[in-house]
Amino acid sequence: MKTPATSSAKKKPAARAPAVKAVRAFPTMALEAVLIQSVNGPVCGVDEAGRGPWAGPVSAGAVILDPRDLPAGINDSKALTHARRESLEIEIKARSVAWGVGFASVEEIEAHNILHATGLAMCRAIEAMSVQPVAALVDGNYRFKLPCDVQTVVGGDGLSLSIAAASILAKTARDRLMVELDAEYPGYGFAGHKGYNAPAHQEALRTLGPCPAHRRGWAPIRALLETVSSPSAAGSRSDVQGAAQ
Repeated sequence: MKTPATSSAKKKPAARAPAVKAVRAFPTMALEAVLIQSVNGPVCGVDEAGRGPWAGPVSAGAVILDPRDLPAGINDSKALTHARRESLEIEIKARSVAWGVGFASVEEIEAHNILHATGLAMCRAIEAMSVQPVAALVDGNYRFKLPCDVQTVVGGDGLSLSIAAASILAKTARDRLMVELDAEYPGYGFAGHKGYNAPAHQEALRTLGPCPAHRRGWAPIRALLETVSSPSAAGSRSDVQGAAQ
């Protein structure tokens, strides 16, 4: 009986599909266009900066962009370099229909809470605008009480050009203020870390204690200060301060 013929040739591997590179989407004016038609009036984007730091105020930006005169390269402030944010800030202020920046102080953050203070900063940013919006696109999912209608947009700084522009103004304004606080309260490194949690910031708090720019009611700072105020830590801290003198 004959055995069936077999081939020793190896099967060729299936061809692989070419790799597809993910294309990062940039913010557009699509959300603004829909909302403008709905409310029949100016629409601004609103975003904040500085909700998470241990020190300094929280800031907010508000921007009404001109769809016919959009600065190129507007994006979420976190995706831009410091230099690019600075240059875009100038363009946004020069070419937008209206813009505003607002702050809520450390005292207001401590007296209320960060969410309430963020709302205050946003209200102040809108009230500072030369043209008042009928509605606002606000980054996030929390509906703040603002002096206009509010539409929340999760991930808005990556979707809406107006929100992205507002994020740039909020960030650059707060960064400059933190540089001023660095000169007022030297030794904490505010100009570098902008009040956020950083090893150098933690060390400065251990050796110098908090200054008026710190949010003392925040749990991480309270925990750090409790550690510093313990008997063993207090001795080492006084040694460091004595050596510094």
